[in-house]
Amino acid sequence: MPELPEVTTTVNGLNRTIKGLAISDVWTDIAKDKPIKQFENTLKDRNFLIKFRKEVIGQKVIKSERRAKNILIHLSNGKIILIHLKMTGHLLYGKYIYKNKKWLPNDNEKDSLKDPFNRFVHVVFSFTNGKHLAFSDSRKFGKVTLIEEIDDIKNGLHQLGPEPLDKNFTFSKFKERIFHYPIKSIKTVLMDQKVIAGIGNIYSDEMLHDSHIHPESKPKNIPDKYLKDLYLSMKKILSKGIDFGGDSMSDYRNINGERGNFQHHHKVYQKKNKRCSRKNCKGVIIRKVINGRSSHFCDKCQKLF
Repeated sequence: MPELPEVTTTVNGLNRTIKGLAISDVWTDIAKDKPIKQFENTLKDRNFLIKFRKEVIGQKVIKSERRAKNILIHLSNGKIILIHLKMTGHLLYGKYIYKNKKWLPNDNEKDSLKDPFNRFVHVVFSFTNGKHLAFSDSRKFGKVTLIEEIDDIKNGLHQLGPEPLDKNFTFSKFKERIFHYPIKSIKTVLMDQKVIAGIGNIYSDEMLHDSHIHPESKPKNIPDKYLKDLYLSMKKILSKGIDFGGDSMSDYRNINGERGNFQHHHKVYQKKNKRCSRKNCKGVIIRKVINGRSSHFCDKCQKLF
């Protein structure tokens, strides 16, 4: 699932491309007459789609921003399009044509948009400049809806934890958040969006390795020195993820259809049975399921507290 760096990369791309453009049409092939309850009031609900089109067509994009793993596209009428990429979703910007019941990049568009991972287009926003924002999502888990405020209650935005890269998110605040669940595994706590927003499997594994902490350690047992290292690693690893354009070990692509590069800098994630890369460490990377989520770590240099 795209995490903070991937969503940030997408939002940065949206602000470079669709800011100031007006939406001229919205298309989707996922709308159902009777969607299951969890998909009501999203584009998977045909009745909602009708309302959605009325609200967004003709509106200009004012700006885009990220909140946790959510993309928020602000419109000129005050409404906000909320997009959650879920497991396999990503947004693509370019000129598309509708052919044989499929949306395909125009022949003149860059080759990266024609990457096989970009062919699962299920939502398309058309703009008055003749270009499109396409939502490619092979597993169709993605979510597109409309909200009126950033702290929207219906979609749970009001429950999200603080943003880890905010300048105001100090070590003392980090420690306070972590200690909400003093006896859960630190891996689980880091990934809880109500504790800290935007961290998932990839980056939690990497920051725990970088700070020498075993993922099953309990926050209440972790010494302050290590918690401080974890705090600094969190800032460093997430910023590095953004600098490298996100992680494309799986489906993620940026709005140009291009891969990110963070997957080439993993120390532990998906490195099962590989030697630990830390100098003078003779450990081997282990994969273990912790509270239902996979975790990759070195049990030689990551201490269990």
